[in-house]
Amino acid sequence: MKIRIAGITRESVVDGPGLRAVIFTQGCPRCCKGCHNPDTLDPNGGIEMDVEEVLEELGPLKLIKGVTFSGGEPFIQAVAVAYLARRVKAQGKDIVTFTGYTFEELMTLSQRDEGIKELLALTNLLIDGPFREEEKDLSLSFRGSRNQRLIDVPKSLSSGKVYEYCLE
Repeated sequence: MKIRIAGITRESVVDGPGLRAVIFTQGCPRCCKGCHNPDTLDPNGGIEMDVEEVLEELGPLKLIKGVTFSGGEPFIQAVAVAYLARRVKAQGKDIVTFTGYTFEELMTLSQRDEGIKELLALTNLLIDGPFREEEKDLSLSFRGSRNQRLIDVPKSLSSGKVYEYCLE
């Protein structure tokens, strides 16, 4: 299985709670004005890799808390990203996923797309919503604009309503 990525960061403390590896997916249909990662927008940019190669690039995940999927837009490659997330979770790590979609949009899309449904189910923390330059706020944890939310996905999926993720 192939995935198009913009890059991999093995250690980050700004892309979710704790020390994390980050996989930057390539391609995003949103093209938000002021995007933090404009080089990831072109769906034909970046490099295409086999998902097993991506896992090898991460190496052993001993010191990190989990893996973050950023972009670009991870949900446009949901099947491949879900495969990676499943393998990472099997190592006892957590998953953070950034998306320009809202949780509610993803719930609707997941009704007809099993990849989206699976990636959402594997995600512990979802940072949702498009970046809005007029709501930019650099004081927020892990997000760039006030409209974006930190969502506790397991709790939200089990209850049927959105629950905010509590940062410890």
